[in-house]
Formats: sequence, C-alpha cells, structure tokens
Amino acid sequence: MRISQVISNEELLQLKDYVTWLNNIVITCHLSPDGDAMGASLGLMHALEALGKTVHVVTPDMPPRSLAFLPGAKDIHVLTKHEDTVRSLLERANLIFCLDYNSLKRIDNLGPIVERAKAKKIMIDHHLDPENFCDLTISYSRMSSTCELVFRALMGIGLMKQINRKVAECLYCGMMTDTGNFSYNSNTADIYLIVAELVARGINKDRIYNLAMNTSSADRLRLIGFALAEKMQVFPESHAALITLSKDELIRYNYKKGDTESLVNMPLQVPDVQWSVFLRDDEDYIKVSSRSQGEFAVNTICEKHFNGGGHKNAAGGEFYGTLDEAVAVFMSLLPQFADNNTNNNNKQDNKIQSKNDEK
Repeated sequence: MRISQVISNEELLQLKDYVTWLNNIVITCHLSPDGDAMGASLGLMHALEALGKTVHVVTPDMPPRSLAFLPGAKDIHVLTKHEDTVRSLLERANLIFCLDYNSLKRIDNLGPIVERAKAKKIMIDHHLDPENFCDLTISYSRMSSTCELVFRALMGIGLMKQINRKVAECLYCGMMTDTGNFSYNSNTADIYLIVAELVARGINKDRIYNLAMNTSSADRLRLIGFALAEKMQVFPESHAALITLSKDELIRYNYKKGDTESLVNMPLQVPDVQWSVFLRDDEDYIKVSSRSQGEFAVNTICEKHFNGGGHKNAAGGEFYGTLDEAVAVFMSLLPQFADNNTNNNNKQDNKIQSKNDEK
C-alpha cells in the first residue's frame, strides 16, 4: 500500500525549484507554538540542513518547556528575546517558510517583519482559509497536521533520504500531539503508513509520547488538579463542559507555557459530554480551545464566535474581551445544543463541515 499524493504536481515543482536554488532559509511558525508547529519547523530545518542549506528557526515567543527535548529546540531564535537577531535573519533570508499558520496575525509582532521581507515565502499549513501573502501556498485542511504535510512535501520533491532520525522525531511529535495521540483527525490509512516510515528511521515513539504528553512539573499537576476539581463545569442537557482559568489562578500555580496542554480533552472522559471548551486568560485576549467527539463540529463554533477555526473535533480561537464576556458567549450557545436541538444542530454543522472540507 502506497501513501497517496495530496500536494499537486504544480506545487511540488515550484517547491522543489525554491528549495534547490535558494540557500539562506528561515522557518517561522505561529504564536505559542505547539507540538505541530515546533515539530514541523524543526523537522523541516533538519531535512534542509541535510541538503547543505543554511537554516534558522524563528518563533514569535517562547516555545513550551515540554517540547525542549526536540532535537534543535535549543537553537531556536525567539523574537521576544532576540529581536535584533530575528530581524537580521529575516532581512538576509532569500526563502521563508510559514508553517502551521494561515494569516500574518497568527505570528503577532513577527507578522510585519515577515511581510516586509524580500525573500520568497512558502506556506505549508492545514487550517482553513489561508491568506494570500506567500509566493507558494500548500494548504490542505483535511490533513491531520502540518507535520504530515511537511512529510508529504519532502517525499514529493524526492527528499526521503534526508528524513533522518532527527527529522522523524520532530515530525512524529507534531503528528502525535495534533491528533491527541491519534485519537482524533487520524482515521486514514495514510497517517499510519507515514508513522511506519518515521519509526523505520529509528525513533522511539513511546519516549516521544512520554516526554511530550506524559511529563509534568509539580506546579502543572497542581494546576490541572485545581482546574478539574474547582473550575470544570458540566452541562448534561447540552452535552458540554467548560473550564476557565483566570490570570490570578494561573499565577497562583506558577503557570508556564504548555502547562494546560491537553486539559481541554479531559472533560470528554465524562459520559455524554460531546464537546469541551477551555478558556484561558492570556495577556491581550482569551485563548479558546475546544474538542469534541463524533459528529459534533467544534470548528464551526470557533469560526462563528471565537475568531478561530480548525478541525471538526479539534479547534480553537481568540476572544478579544474579558473572561466573563467569553463565558457569556459560551453560555449563550448552550440552549441550541440541548437534547431537543442537538440532532438538528449537528445536521447543520455537518453541512458546514462538508463545505469546509471541499475548500
């Protein structure tokens, strides 16, 4: 059984041309980089370095501690720590990769710098509705992760030999974390054929899982315990759950970036909870994360109400207002998902989802 081709021949030819002839490369990813953003960026970096290219990875802010084990993570250039270095790297680059984001606002203060850069720009992403700011856009929303797309891109331009153990570790981490350890957005045979290729490169997938998903500080465990015991609300009639964390609560438990990763998934363990929402009070907005089971489409909710989007069962967004106002929006949605309305609403969401999948 062979891995099917997703990226068009035209896109692959243009990608190969850029990679062949351009040598000073900077890779960027979105604000608050997660496993997929970090895995795609570092995996692509190692593959291009194996070709003899000069490659730097730049992030808008600090990656989470939980991903520091990824090979190359210590060499990342962070805008909020080394602004002059980041500006210089982007100004000198002749090729910039934009990974795991579909609009410049997703990279915060890095956006204007990337926009002004004279380098050729390539987007590789799996979110809906990509903006037109790149010379080449490789965007397929039905993919499980950007890491899956990066693997397909490398395979498509003949760089399978460059997918060494370091590349494989990074790409596997992104595929695993963006599917909740292959528990959603992962019901296609191709994903496991790709995993088999990555394992064949010598990775220890169990080690990667434990480091990325199953390693916590004492403060993080206390924060998760507090969130579940004191802040989780369950709404049985609407098959929903909500967790909120304010700035003061995050400070109380010495919150570090990445400490609430996977928290939004936990309420789905409650029987009959179909969708879960987590609202975290960040500096300038409320970070929204949502997960669901079965045919319940949370991406449409995030698109309509939280300036976001994503996949049917895993989506997120940003709410520009107070935490109380974000909670009020969530509460206003509950009646339409009550038992007597759930079936009709799911049918409507499925229609919207089908249209999105066609994009």
